[in-house]
Amino acid sequence: MAEERIIPSPEEIEAADTLKMPGEIMEDKLSLDEAPAVAEGHKAGFVNIVGNPNVGKSTLMNDLVGERISIITSKAQTTRHRIMGIVNTPAYQIVFSDTPGVLKPKYKLQESMLDFSEGALTDADILLYVTDVVEDPTKNQEFLDKVAREKIPVLLVINKIDLLPDNAALEAIVSRWKELLPNAEVFPCSAKEHFNVDNLRNRIVELLPPSPPFFGKDALTDKPARFFVTEIIREKILLQYDKEIPYSAEVLVEKFEEKEHAIHIMAVIYVERDSQKGILIGKGGDKIKKVGIEARKDIEKFFGKRVYLELFVKVEKDWRNRENKLKAFGYIE
Repeated sequence: MAEERIIPSPEEIEAADTLKMPGEIMEDKLSLDEAPAVAEGHKAGFVNIVGNPNVGKSTLMNDLVGERISIITSKAQTTRHRIMGIVNTPAYQIVFSDTPGVLKPKYKLQESMLDFSEGALTDADILLYVTDVVEDPTKNQEFLDKVAREKIPVLLVINKIDLLPDNAALEAIVSRWKELLPNAEVFPCSAKEHFNVDNLRNRIVELLPPSPPFFGKDALTDKPARFFVTEIIREKILLQYDKEIPYSAEVLVEKFEEKEHAIHIMAVIYVERDSQKGILIGKGGDKIKKVGIEARKDIEKFFGKRVYLELFVKVEKDWRNRENKLKAFGYIE
């Protein structure tokens, strides 16, 4: 396999911002016997967010959680994994799940992504089906039919209403969706502008079943630290490159060495062809160097520490259709 090593110089490592994550990253779900003692009447539940690509599921997830858990870009298929964001108060715990946009798979990676979305229909206490004001309501009709058959509460979120010219346009969209999902409660909102998101959250709390918490009350997510490093790097690739490069790239953290005031990270960016590797690196390494600098800044903000980031680029032919590589990247158990 071809390989290229890109290491930012020490002079490029700037002082970190001090944004701290509220709570520890949790890797294991607590059993009910291990759950901490809580007040009588405590509520908890799984709220799964599903819908087609590019409707704003990740933006909504981040707004509901109050933290930047999911990466966000304007490109479809930005979210590849199922990602949990956990909201805790003394009275309740909400376990939100962001999922990949529903699509017809063209290769094994997309099959795994669809499995994440369809799996979210089977283990939710409350389902958020997210659409927006521009998409065709009948897109991916088969998945929509499954949502319509759900017996659990379904909240239909019509996102991006800030793009509409008037209330009449919104009323027409709401009317159409009520025909498709007659049992769903409709919440027009704008996640980007934080419009009506608080009302949506309040309704979720009302619908939560009585239950002890499923995770520790200081937990923010179920994902380990390395996962968020890979997502931040992948976000920068999505933002910096066009065409097939972002969709052919995957990131694997091979070293995460945390000390008191700094973190040393080594990550590998995989692509499928030598030509993609050349584009990713750029002339004299200028493109990949920019990815490294931008990623490092966000990783420093995320962990509140200085970061020394090393990036490697490797060619792994047809990794999106290879089961062993998909397992290594966490898409298949």
